Amino acid sequence: MSRPTSDTPQSIGTHGLGCIAGAVAMPAEGPGWEMVRISRNRFWGHPALTGMLRDLSAAARRNGLPPLWIGDLGQPRGGRMPWGHASHQIGLDADIWLDVTQRGATSRTAREAIEVPSLVRRDGHDVEPGLYSPRHVTLIRLAAEQPGVDRIFVNPAIKRALCLSHAGEPWLRRVRPWHGHDSHMHVRMRCPAGQRGCQDQAPVPPGDGCDSSLDWWFAPRPSQPAPAPRPPAAAPRLPAACAGVVAAP
Repeated sequence: MSRPTSDTPQSIGTHGLGCIAGAVAMPAEGPGWEMVRISRNRFWGHPALTGMLRDLSAAARRNGLPPLWIGDLGQPRGGRMPWGHASHQIGLDADIWLDVTQRGATSRTAREAIEVPSLVRRDGHDVEPGLYSPRHVTLIRLAAEQPGVDRIFVNPAIKRALCLSHAGEPWLRRVRPWHGHDSHMHVRMRCPAGQRGCQDQAPVPPGDGCDSSLDWWFAPRPSQPAPAPRPPAAAPRLPAACAGVVAAP
């Protein structure tokens, strides 16, 4: 579907298996942000998400950062995208590019093909010192401190760099290591109050995450034989409440 339903906003299911009724669009640009690759039609989300992105953009401006380049949120009615993400299904996820270089306004055409360099060395064990800067730390911290944010996914090397300079700070708990995410961060919201059909991810573990759980990402992995091929699994079923969302005119 190319447009949302006209219902009251409602996130249904989990971040990785669900849908959204009454999604709202994040405007293509505004004070402190510019949407990237608008042609994908993935700029839809719950009002809690778009509101947080506006607040984050304002906080970034106050801290001297350039306009945020905001990537994929979700589809007009959520659900699994044909490519690019396994999550982003219930209007509570957003990608933000880790670009903090000072720049002027960027045209919508140019934003269809932006390239942001990786902040991580090729060996994956550290950040690139010539690219990673305190301004990246500021952007990630501001996102982690936004009300309603559940967790932020960044590359393990970025998490390690944050731990070296900010271990013990409360916001760091919400910054979680995950594969990829070397040139963007993935911001995930908790289910907003009153969203009875929405199911949160398990809570983030206590502590700042600068412990053995982070070391695991950098430990050598023993080589193992390739797993035997499995028959294709049936596609997981969306929550029953999503049927009405999908079928709505």
